Amino acid sequence: MNGNGIRGPQSALTDYLASQNISAAQIRFDARTRAEDAQRAAGGEENEDEDDAALSDTARQARAQKRKRQAQTIKKIKDTKLFKKHKSWCEMDDDDLALDIYKRNYIPPVPGQIENCEECKKRFTVTAYTRKGPEGGFLCPKCSNKLADEEKAAKKNGKKKAATGPAGGKGRRKLMSQLLDGQVGVKSLLTLCVETLANNIDLADDLGHSSPQVIDRIARQLSKRRLLNPRTLNLFLQSQAEDICLYDAARLEPADYERIFQTCSKLKNLKLRNAIQFKDSTMEYLISRHIVLESIYLHGANLITEACWEKYLKAKGDGLKALRVYFTDKHFSNKIVKSLQKYCPSLTHLKICHNQEVSDEGIKHIARLGNLKHLSLRLVKQTSTNPYIHVIKHIGKQLQTFSIRMVPEVDDRLLDALHGHCTSLTKLRITHSEQMTDAGFARLFKDWKNRPLQFIDLEVCRYVDAQAPRENPHMVGFCSDGFRAMMNHSGKRLKKLSVHGCRHITAEAFEDVFSADKTYPELLDMEISFCEDVTDFIVGSIFRCCPKLKKLNVFGCMKVKEVRVPRGKILVGMPNAMGMVIEGTED
Repeated sequence: MNGNGIRGPQSALTDYLASQNISAAQIRFDARTRAEDAQRAAGGEENEDEDDAALSDTARQARAQKRKRQAQTIKKIKDTKLFKKHKSWCEMDDDDLALDIYKRNYIPPVPGQIENCEECKKRFTVTAYTRKGPEGGFLCPKCSNKLADEEKAAKKNGKKKAATGPAGGKGRRKLMSQLLDGQVGVKSLLTLCVETLANNIDLADDLGHSSPQVIDRIARQLSKRRLLNPRTLNLFLQSQAEDICLYDAARLEPADYERIFQTCSKLKNLKLRNAIQFKDSTMEYLISRHIVLESIYLHGANLITEACWEKYLKAKGDGLKALRVYFTDKHFSNKIVKSLQKYCPSLTHLKICHNQEVSDEGIKHIARLGNLKHLSLRLVKQTSTNPYIHVIKHIGKQLQTFSIRMVPEVDDRLLDALHGHCTSLTKLRITHSEQMTDAGFARLFKDWKNRPLQFIDLEVCRYVDAQAPRENPHMVGFCSDGFRAMMNHSGKRLKKLSVHGCRHITAEAFEDVFSADKTYPELLDMEISFCEDVTDFIVGSIFRCCPKLKKLNVFGCMKVKEVRVPRGKILVGMPNAMGMVIEGTED
């Protein structure tokens, strides 16, 4: 066999390069071409005409493009600070000086040449990776590494400084978070003390005789940082404590809950969020104790069975005044709601949220709770209008809070029932209704005998049509007439308002409600996100008409672009260079 035809096994690298159409010969040719071009550029351009004559058309075009780029680069060099710095002491002509700077800073090194290091003056061989120093000379590998380390350290320090400043990185995010939490200006001494305690919670042995408000602040801070555990729980267990509020009990075991009932013998109000280990055994232990709770707030306690719920209400329900349950899945059923009338005659607060079992039947049983004043429901099953009307007809006169969420099938008949039977409401929430109309809302608020409301939430009560979302021929949802009637009725006492997603409220309605001759002295918090007709003028009018307003949300209001926010007020939802949250600075 001919020696030139001998072929052996190929390496994995060779196979990979071949699969990617990478040729070693082509790489070698390209490197040789770059080196020759660099040598010609460094040696001058005296023989360019002769060289061009010998080059092919393609090479000639490449040379012409290279000269054009060189001329453009030299032109840019004349506008740089480096050129002006050299010009101040150098007597060379402008073109010669610019060309000299170009050769020293823009021409790549020629591999193989021998140069002296700009820093240490040692001779070394130049490679394709040789770096240039601050003055344009070449640096040896040792000095190159030293310069790279210095640049890396400087870059790291710059990022750290930007992150800790008020306008960059984590510092900026922290500032925005504080504004969303309602903190404007310098932190109070109490806040600083609570944060210091949370940072050193492992050193704390006792909270002493702190007030319930301070203990609650500490509990919130620990829960926010996920620091609440069996050891830190001991800080809140005091024999005289009447309230226990734990906002993140996910790391507690059933034995920890039993310790609460063992230690706090005078406990009256229990609030546990993420109480995923609150089981039947814990409820049985609570039944065995002499403790009679007046308020129960359980979030995520979905391991308590229906039988255990009924057993507890039968044993301890006489003194229960408030019952709030969240994410109880299928164990808190219509049967339990029915038993509330029999076992909890003093119940005044009832809140059932994210429940999968309670239905229209259970809602009808709520009408039998003769002392109920505050009702809040958010059910997974779809509900109809009639059960709510049944509740309003029986106990609507005494209700102070009526809150129902996610009720797409409830219609105007409920609004008419509220108008006819409710006279003591201070808080009204109806969200995600797709059947109620603007005329129904207008009838509700017009000549309503109920006193002015302090809290109104009509989030996403709007017409839903994916094909024509902005067309609303039948005025379904909360629209302009309902908005005018609502503000005429409750505007003087209203403290919190949410019309989030009510996109069919027109700009004319906003301008009428917030005209120059009207004032809403008690309004503190307002949510008008995704009301598409809101403009800069409307936002300015809101700030003018609401002197006590602290926060205004305008997410999705794309016509809001440049607003002068008064000092002490917060505008949320404007994506601009100042940040999503803008704290007012205007006097």
